[in-house]
Amino acid sequence: MPFLKKFLLVTMVVVVVLSVCTCVFASSGVDEPVKKAADVSWWVWPLSLFVLTFVLGIVAVLGGVGGGVLFVPIVGGFFPFHLDFVRGSGLLVALAGALAAGPGLLKKGMADLRLALPVGLIASACAVVGAMIGLALPTNVVQISLGVTILGIVIIIIMAKKSEFPEVKEADALSTALRITGVYHEVSTGQQINWKIHRTFKGFLLFIVIGVMAGMFGLGAGWANVPTLNLLMGAPLKVAVSTSKFLLSITDTSAAWIYINNGAVLPMIVVPSIIGIMLGSMVGVKILAKTKPSAVRYVVITMLLFAGLRALLKGLNVWK
Repeated sequence: MPFLKKFLLVTMVVVVVLSVCTCVFASSGVDEPVKKAADVSWWVWPLSLFVLTFVLGIVAVLGGVGGGVLFVPIVGGFFPFHLDFVRGSGLLVALAGALAAGPGLLKKGMADLRLALPVGLIASACAVVGAMIGLALPTNVVQISLGVTILGIVIIIIMAKKSEFPEVKEADALSTALRITGVYHEVSTGQQINWKIHRTFKGFLLFIVIGVMAGMFGLGAGWANVPTLNLLMGAPLKVAVSTSKFLLSITDTSAAWIYINNGAVLPMIVVPSIIGIMLGSMVGVKILAKTKPSAVRYVVITMLLFAGLRALLKGLNVWK
């Protein structure tokens, strides 16, 4: 499949070139990258971000992950920006995609408000706490934690299974009290799918952790929302994916305000990144049918593994 080979080759070349350039900047001391970055024309950075995020937008759609989870470790690891600015931008990048998709998903009945609101309330409150913790901690501690988290996400992606229609024999008391149940139209079969959830309390507890991590690292949280809603709580896969996308618009908004209020958002980073990742996402949707999902999944895993190791070693001052 020549198209796929070209796409994978271009993706890897862009990421490797950007990585090598950053490694050159970082080769001679902690302060040297900043000094060398200051010698580079200002327009190089937004242009580089636009090119990188355009590719990330394509890969994110094809790999079934959010843009934020790729954006923060790669830009934080290989660009000479302070990690606070990168995390603030990562939240806005994830938020832009969620706001673009959320209304359509609600209109089609794929995202469910009764499911999204309680978990969104928990996750957004905890995301505020996570953002405050992230801004208070030393940068190297956040880098190490980010690296460990990204490597953990790689393991989750490798190990996670998906169930299109999980078997839920009986709704639990909490979900019944909150009336979390629904019906959606499955286009592929033409059937009306009735669904309900279980293990609601365990799911709510897990969303406390998810909210803190989303706010602390600016990753968005789709990588954790979907397995929790689908595998733990028993929501159908399409409902879990759609509700997760809508949920990001609630969670990331609250955390993003903390970064904005602390001046940790730079338009020079945010604007080209949002434009690049949204244009890339549009291209990704168009070529989705022509690609082999397993191959793209390996690209995503490789990029996250590389970026996670980079963040971990950068935090430990092993790979500056």
